[in-house]
Amino acid sequence: MNTKKMTAGEKFPTMTWNAVSGERVVPADGSGWRVLIVYRGQHCPLCKAYLNTLNEMLEDFRAMNIAVSTVSADSKEKAEAEVAECGWKFPVGYDLSVDQMRELGLYISDPRSPEETDRPFAEPGLFVINPEGNAQIIDISNAPFARPDLKSLLKGLQFVMSKDYPIRGRA
Repeated sequence: MNTKKMTAGEKFPTMTWNAVSGERVVPADGSGWRVLIVYRGQHCPLCKAYLNTLNEMLEDFRAMNIAVSTVSADSKEKAEAEVAECGWKFPVGYDLSVDQMRELGLYISDPRSPEETDRPFAEPGLFVINPEGNAQIIDISNAPFARPDLKSLLKGLQFVMSKDYPIRGRA
């Protein structure tokens, strides 16, 4: 099945997920800059390392008034276990649906075995949403090995925000 890829500059779709903390992850809401990171799930050690780096940099994002949240297709139980193990301080959403994965233009994989995970999951995605609610930056990968360096992303966002840099790559 073909999935429509989100276009840079388009309005970020309204989607809502419950988060481990009890709050809701609603990236389309808000008035400031937001970053949504879609990760593969508890089964992925590369995702865990990436989100551990995000956790270490969280104060840097907050200092720039950038709200950060994450989501995966994992169940509440798996997401809770990973947050408890890793101590992540950002909102961690769960139950990303296949329809939502498609709407975001993500690559979708099936588990290789029941030991890996119990449902289809999204490959990595990162979305920067500007104060107008539009997708400023979109990074979608089909493998866990290729995703933006968070330090470079933060430095780039500093430039975008200070120079009122336009959305690039519109279709």
